[in-house]
This record gives sequence, C-alpha cells and structure tokens, in this order.
Amino acid sequence: MEPLEEYTDISYIQSEPPNNFHNFDIYIPKQNRLLNTSDEQSHITPPLVCFIHGGAWRGEDKLDHVELARGLASFTGYVVAVPNYRLSPRDTTEENAFLHPNHAKDILRFLEFVITWGGPGGTSVYDPNRLCLMGHSCGAHMLSSIFLEPTQGEDHLRPSAELLKSIKAMITSEGIYDIDLLLSSFPTYRAWFVEAAFGRRSTYGENSVTKMNPRVEYHHLQWLIVHSKGDTLVDEAQSEAMYQHLLHTIPHVTKNFGELIEEHNVILKGAAFVRLVGQFILDKVPLST
Repeated sequence: MEPLEEYTDISYIQSEPPNNFHNFDIYIPKQNRLLNTSDEQSHITPPLVCFIHGGAWRGEDKLDHVELARGLASFTGYVVAVPNYRLSPRDTTEENAFLHPNHAKDILRFLEFVITWGGPGGTSVYDPNRLCLMGHSCGAHMLSSIFLEPTQGEDHLRPSAELLKSIKAMITSEGIYDIDLLLSSFPTYRAWFVEAAFGRRSTYGENSVTKMNPRVEYHHLQWLIVHSKGDTLVDEAQSEAMYQHLLHTIPHVTKNFGELIEEHNVILKGAAFVRLVGQFILDKVPLST
C-alpha cells in the first residue's frame, strides 16, 4: 500500500468546544506526482475523493472507514477525505429529534469548505475544482438530495455554483433513494430509522430523490450506481429506480449491479469495491496539470 500522510479531526465548521460531528479526516499519498513537460517537471495536483458514510442517519463514524479511505488513496493516488455529520438520536423524542435535511446540511457545509480550504498547514494538496463524491447507503441519499433539486417543498440544500462546477463524478453504493419503495420492501424500517430521520408521516414522496431533477445541465458529471448482489439490507429495486430516473436526466450514468456479492457494509472492506470504484475514478477524473 502506498505510504500516506494522514490528518485527522479537521473542523469544517468552527465551534467552541470543537464538535466531532463537524470534523473530517484526510488521506494524502506521499508520492509526488510529477509530469515530464519538455525538459521540466511539473507537479500534478490530484483530484479529491470525498466519501460520505452510511448508518441509517443514526450511526457510524468516519473512523469506521479508515481502511477504505487508505485503500482508495493508495489505489488511485488521489487525496481522500471522510467527514462526520450530526446523527439522529437512537431514542428519538419530540425534544431531541434531528431530522432530514439537517444531516445533509452538514455534508453540504463540508463540501463547500473543501473547495475553499487551503489544505493542512495552508498547503494545497488537491485540486478543488476536481472532486469525486462517494455516498454509501443513506450517504447516497444525502448527496443526491444536494445535487438534485426538489420538485415540491422548500429547497434547503442548494449548493453554490462553484461547488456544482467542481463535481466531476458521483458514485453511490447500496443507496437509499425512494423511501416509500424501501418501506414497501422493509416495513420494519419505519420504526427502526425512517421516522427518526424523517419524522412520522403517511408518505415520504417529498424526500425521495427519484422524484428530483438535476439542478443544472450535468453534461460534465459522470455518475456510477453500485449495488451488490449480496445486499440483504437494501434491495436492488432502490438502485434500479435511481438508475432509471437518472437515465432520463443525466447524460453519463452507468450501473454495476453484478460484480459485488458481499453484504451491505461488507463490500466496503474488500479489495473488489476499491478496484471497481477506484478504476471508475481514474477513468472519469484523470490527473491533469
């Protein structure tokens, strides 16, 4: 594995005392990327890969995905960042409820931060104009909620024009996209985490990203939807519904539903996932000077 520099607990929202839910970790390949240009060598600034973890809006931590981040950074040679975000309480009451879109608002703040951040110690280590975003499970829903525009209700997650332009590729894996469709397959999820994340209601159509459209003309965006044949927690119907929806709105969307065979989160721990998404990143967001 390629040697890495690792910086942890960087705040993307300043607060006193610092809030771990508003921190991120970053993994930087030590090898200097050089490109021969005539008789000179010039440094290549790599893209940034941002991984947004899952956990049903109520669990997991950036530290759960250290090995994935290291694997992606080593495979691609690109910088990888993994943020935390605030979570819904496991024992939700009216007083402590933390509902969508607040989790995604944190992710939006993180993304706006990394396109303006100067890097660790003020040293630029990635190209802020060349980002690849990865969202797993509910992380896929959060990213989709940011980069697709609601057709009903208020728009609480509008990214800046600069951020929209900087996103070159999107990878969503084992994603939750259509809440009502999910509940038709897994009705116990309503009490387990859906009501804690979205509140009690008869339908969640307003929060289903399969009913949202691109914010801008996404002629530059490359989107990959991944689903494992071995996933028993989120069914393939979710990913197929998202794929069919994007197929009519985004020019460059592909799917891979057959290569992975592990369980929902187990895929993140294997070399096959790193190879699959890593090669997509290298192909769609190549190095540039």
